[in-house]
Amino acid sequence: MTNDTTTMWTMPPQAEGWRLDKALELMLPEVGLRGRRRLIESGGLTVNGRARAAGYRVRAGQRVAIVPDDLVRRFGPADLPVVLTAGDYVLLNKPAGLHSAALAQGGGESVEALLPGLFPGRPAWLLSRLDRLTTGLLPAAFSQASATAYRDMEEAGEVDKTYLAVGHGEPGATYFRCDGELDAADRKKTRVLERATIDSLRMTEVEALETRGGLTLFRCTIKKGARHQIRAHLAWAGHPLVGDPLYGKGEGERLYLHCAGIDCPAFAAVCDAPWNLAEAVEIVSRGAVS
Repeated sequence: MTNDTTTMWTMPPQAEGWRLDKALELMLPEVGLRGRRRLIESGGLTVNGRARAAGYRVRAGQRVAIVPDDLVRRFGPADLPVVLTAGDYVLLNKPAGLHSAALAQGGGESVEALLPGLFPGRPAWLLSRLDRLTTGLLPAAFSQASATAYRDMEEAGEVDKTYLAVGHGEPGATYFRCDGELDAADRKKTRVLERATIDSLRMTEVEALETRGGLTLFRCTIKKGARHQIRAHLAWAGHPLVGDPLYGKGEGERLYLHCAGIDCPAFAAVCDAPWNLAEAVEIVSRGAVS
């Protein structure tokens, strides 16, 4: 829950006896161990009103509180550049670290919450979501009718979304398709089943653009997409994304996944990634991310 001063959670029964830095993963699944420890060390997190160390053993039912300054007010409307306006549609460039939609349990800023400040007096609805660490194009509509029209285009397979991603390993082929069926019943992590999907809207077309230092820059194309589709599919194919805290070995501080293009009958937009393969190779070689 959230109030004007603090974001709060109740420690669930399953976390009984866990270290605080581990238990926080249940509440902040996209934040890696390093980030959780940094939050604890900042003094902005309390358990039943008291600051605790990372190794503190929690009890079910305890109240965990995070003061807003530690997770909010990092972003403002100026951090959401408008890439394209086309009729009732607008394409924004989302930075890393910002949630797309407001979280039901609180715990972070969101694009959704910033829309009124970005477009005063003009309601806007998000048309898709990007994970907190993913960057790039995020479409919104200024009318419910246009939002519905976009959903219809997605269902008809008329929307192509292109992502750039850096994954571990060298693929055996330049082009390949990830068509393992996706099981998103667990809201935290999507599973890829061994059977192939027959739903073309849930397939990932992959092209290896460049390989260097044990890493590969991929161009991934999807249609409607599903939660964590590219992250789960590339990990399933043996190429977990650099920095991925759920499907790889990242710490949740940086993820090399960027929505670089969206093409549909209503608009077409492109957006350069804020990183490149050389940078990824350099920081992995330094051990700054994995």
